Amino acid sequence: MCMTTDDRLTASTMPYLGNEDTVKDLRRVLSNPHVQSDQLRYRNAILKVIRLMSQGVDVSTLFSEMVKACATVDIVQKKLVYVFLCSYASLNPELSLLVINTLRKDCQDPNPMVRSLALRNMTNLRLPSLMEYVEQPLTAGLRDRAACVRRVAVLGWAKLHNLQPNSEIDAAVVNELYSLLRDPDPVVMVNCLRALEEILKEEGGVAINKPIAHHLLNRFKECDVWGQSEVLKILQRYQPHSEDELFDILSLLDTSLVSPHVPVMAATLSLFLSLCATLPAVSLAALERVRAPLLAACGSASREIRFTVLCHIQLLLRSVPGLMGAHYKRFFCGYAEPAYIKQRKMQVLVELVNDDNVAMLLDELKEYCTDVNADTAQAAISAIGRIGRSYSDRCLMILTGLLELKQDNITSAVVQTMRDLVWVCPQCSDTVCYALEGCEEMLHDSQGKQALLWLLGTYGDKVISAPYTLEAFIDGVRCETSPAVKTELLTATLRLFLCRPAETQDMLGRLLHYGIEEETDMCVRDQALLYYRLLQSGVDETRKVLQGRRSDPSLGVLIGRPAEPVSQWAHIFNTLKPLTQITSETESVKNRSFQHTAFKPNSDLSGSMNSYQLQSVHSDSCEEDAQSPPDLLSTSTIVPLSLLPTLNPAEFEHLWTQDIAESEEDVFCMIEHIVCHNVSRSSPQSFQAAMQLVNIQTLAFTPTHVLPWRVYLYTHTEASPCSTLILGELLCTENANEEGAYGVTNDDHDSNKIVAEREIGRQGNHEEEVSLEGRNNSDLAKDNGEIAMLKVTLKQQPRDDRALRGFLSILTTVLHTLSQESE
Repeated sequence: MCMTTDDRLTASTMPYLGNEDTVKDLRRVLSNPHVQSDQLRYRNAILKVIRLMSQGVDVSTLFSEMVKACATVDIVQKKLVYVFLCSYASLNPELSLLVINTLRKDCQDPNPMVRSLALRNMTNLRLPSLMEYVEQPLTAGLRDRAACVRRVAVLGWAKLHNLQPNSEIDAAVVNELYSLLRDPDPVVMVNCLRALEEILKEEGGVAINKPIAHHLLNRFKECDVWGQSEVLKILQRYQPHSEDELFDILSLLDTSLVSPHVPVMAATLSLFLSLCATLPAVSLAALERVRAPLLAACGSASREIRFTVLCHIQLLLRSVPGLMGAHYKRFFCGYAEPAYIKQRKMQVLVELVNDDNVAMLLDELKEYCTDVNADTAQAAISAIGRIGRSYSDRCLMILTGLLELKQDNITSAVVQTMRDLVWVCPQCSDTVCYALEGCEEMLHDSQGKQALLWLLGTYGDKVISAPYTLEAFIDGVRCETSPAVKTELLTATLRLFLCRPAETQDMLGRLLHYGIEEETDMCVRDQALLYYRLLQSGVDETRKVLQGRRSDPSLGVLIGRPAEPVSQWAHIFNTLKPLTQITSETESVKNRSFQHTAFKPNSDLSGSMNSYQLQSVHSDSCEEDAQSPPDLLSTSTIVPLSLLPTLNPAEFEHLWTQDIAESEEDVFCMIEHIVCHNVSRSSPQSFQAAMQLVNIQTLAFTPTHVLPWRVYLYTHTEASPCSTLILGELLCTENANEEGAYGVTNDDHDSNKIVAEREIGRQGNHEEEVSLEGRNNSDLAKDNGEIAMLKVTLKQQPRDDRALRGFLSILTTVLHTLSQESE
C-alpha cells in the first residue's frame, strides 16, 4: 500500500522528528492549489506548522506561504497565521510589509472580532518600520463602536510607545485616552489607566484629580479583580481635600478590605495605609479588619499566594504583634508544603510566642527539627533558639535533646543556635558548656566548627575537655580547608591560653608555628603573626585585647520585634519587597554570619547622650548636695557605674521580691516620679543602647505602645569603698495630663516639679516627700504634648545615698534624652 502525501506528512510531523524534509513537505502542501481550495485540509496544514514551531523546529522559511494564508475569512485560520507571523516578523522585516495591507483591510471588517484581532497583531509585529502604518488604524480603533476593539486599541498605543520610547505621542491621543476613562466599558477604562501609565511614565503617570478619582470610585465595583487592583493602585496618588471626603472614600472601600480576592484585599489595605498616614488609629483598625481574609488566604491552594500572604503578615506583625496571636495554629506547617513556606511559617510562629502557647509551639517546632529537608530542620532549630531568648530553660532542654540524635546537620545547627543564644543570654552559659561535651565528632561543616570554637574560646574555663578538643582541631589543622575555621581556631586557642595556660601553652606554640611558617592563606598567616607579636608585648596586654568587656545585647523584648509605626513599612506593602526582605535574625542557619548579628548601639543617640548636660538632683536630707548649683550635677554626685558582675533573671527576681523586713542586709527602697515625653515609645534597641552607654543593664521590657509600660534594669556602683547593687523598675501606666495621675496636679506640671516618695527600710522606717527640681526644659510643660508620669522604683543593697542620687540623676538624663529622640 502506498502512502499519500498527507500520510507521509503526518508521520514526519511527530514530536522530535521534525527536519528539513518535513518543512519542504509542508511548503509543497501549503502551495498546492487543491489543498488551498479545501478549507479544512488547509487549516490542518497550518496547524502542523504551528505545532512544529512550538516544538522548536525552524519553520521561518515558510513565511511567504503563511503570508498568503492570512487572506481568508476563516477566523481560526487567521489566528493561527497571526501567531506565526508575529513570531517570525523580526526575521523577515521586508516580507512583513506584505502583511500590512491584509491587516489594514481586516481593521475595516464588519466583524468586531476580526477588527480587534487585526489591531492586536499589527502592534505585536513590533517592527519600527511598520509603525507609520499602525497609527491611523489605532486612532480609528479608539472610536470604534465595539468595546473589544477599543480595548485593543488603547493597549496598542502603549505598545507603540514602548517600541519607540523616545518618540513623542500626540497630545490629542493622550487627551483621547483621558476621555476614554469615562467609557461605559470598565475594561476600556482600566486599559486606559494602564496605557497612560506607560505613555506618561516620565511625567509621573496618570494625573489623578478629584473628578477622575470619584469617577473611578463610582465605577470600582464594575471592574474585575485585576481591574479593581489597578484602580486602587492608581488612587494612592490622590489626596482627599477634607477629612469628610477621606472618610467617604474609606467607607466606600470598606467592604473591599474583606474581599475574598487576595489582590483586591491587599490593594485596598495599601490604599487605606496611604490615605491614613496621619491617622494611626484608623490604620490599626484596618489591620484588624484584614485579619480574617489574610488567615483565609493562608489556606489557599496556590503556593505562591500562601507565601506572599505569609511575607505580608510578617509586615503587619511589626506594628501589631498580637494581631494573629489567637490563631497561631493556622501557621503550623503541613507535611506536603514546600520548604520555603515552612520556613516562613516558622518565622511567623516565633513572632506569636507568649506564655500561653509557648509549650505547644515548642512541641510543634521540635517535630520540624527532624524534617527530611536539611534547610527546614535548621530553620526550626534556629526558631527555637530565638524563642530561647525569652524561655531559655525550655528551649535549652529541647536543644540538648537534639544533640543526642547524633546527626551531622542537626548537631551543627544546634551548636550555632547555642552560640547565638549564649551571646544574648549569658546566664545560659553553664548549660550550654555542659552540653558541648562530645559535639566535635559530629561537626563536619565550617559553620558548626566555628560556632564550637567560639564557645570553647569564650567559655573554655567552664568546659573541662576544652584543651583536648582544641588539640584535636590543631592536630588536624593541615587537613582543614576553611580559612575561617583556622582563624577562629587561633582566637579560641589564645583565649583559652589566657585562662588555662598550663594546659594550652604547648599546643598554642605549635599552632602559631604552623600559622606563621606553613600556612599559605594570607589572612590566617597575618592573624597568627598578630597574636605572636601581641604575646611578645606581654600577657596583660594580650588579655586586654582578647578579654575586654563583651557586648551584651538586650534580654528584653525578645518575643518578636518591637512594635513599629505603620508608616515605616506601609510604602512597601503590596509590592515584591516583602518577599525578598530577610533580616539577620530570620536567615537560615547555614547562611548566617554571627558577627553581623551583634548589637550595635545607635551612634546618633550616643552623640546626643554625650552632649546632653547632666541635671542636678537635690535632696533635703544631704546638706552637701543642697549647696550644689541647680542646673549642673555636682562632680561629687557623679558615680561610676559597672555592668559586672552580671545578674541573671532568676537572681534579679529573687532580690526584687525579697521582703525588706525579712532581709538581714542593709536594703534601701525608694520610689520616684519623673515627667517624661514619649519615653514609652522609644524602641527597645534605642533604650538599650542609651542605657549601655552609661553602664546600666536592661533586663526586661514590655512591648512599645503597650500600657502599662514596664522596664527592669540593674547596675553596680563603685563610688564608695564597697560596691553597691541597684535594682530598678520603670512603670508608665497613664498620661500625666489626666487629672490626678499619680496625685500630681497641673500646677505641679507647670512648675516642672518632680514629686518623690521615698520608702526607706532597715536604716529608717519612715516616709518622706522630697520635691526635686527637674530639668528646665520647655518641652516638659507642653499641655498639648504627650507627657507621661514615669514611676521609678529603686532598691539598693547595701545602702549608699550618694551613689543612689548619682544613679537617679544619670537615669533621669537618659530618660529625658530618649524623650527628645522619640519626638
